[in-house]
Amino acid sequence: MERIEVKKGEILIDVNQVVIDQYYVHSGCLRSYFTDTVGKEHTLMFAINDWWISDYTAYFTKAPAIVTIECLQDAVIYKLPKEKLDNLYENIPSLESFFRKKMEGAFASFQKRILGNISLSARERYHSFITTYPTIEKTVKNYHIASYLGITTESLSRIRKEIAKG
Repeated sequence: MERIEVKKGEILIDVNQVVIDQYYVHSGCLRSYFTDTVGKEHTLMFAINDWWISDYTAYFTKAPAIVTIECLQDAVIYKLPKEKLDNLYENIPSLESFFRKKMEGAFASFQKRILGNISLSARERYHSFITTYPTIEKTVKNYHIASYLGITTESLSRIRKEIAKG
């Protein structure tokens, strides 16, 4: 794995880029987002300490990237090329099991998030967000959180005020 220092504002992966790496976040915060046809950003995930991030659709299918990955806070990450990972799988079978379990957990989390987005209220989605990312609110901008939740920044402010009132 190659250690990389990424500065706030840097783009790690951009749309249409070929993606051959996934990244382990040692410190800092990154986000992946999709930009729709009218230019609106939809945050898919945040990656904080001990998380992995990539455009996995592009990574696994060898199609061009469909999401952008941006550094929100100076970060130290480790780059792992797919070719090297596949090599490690062949030589260290227990490593393949480790990564399979990580991917299973990630897949389950994404499914849970999708189900939450279609069945939970905005307030419930916010509660789930702060449970998943308990310290991230100090790190990222409100519009990133609102984008992740699928709401406006005004709605986010209203939800926070309601929760503060009790």
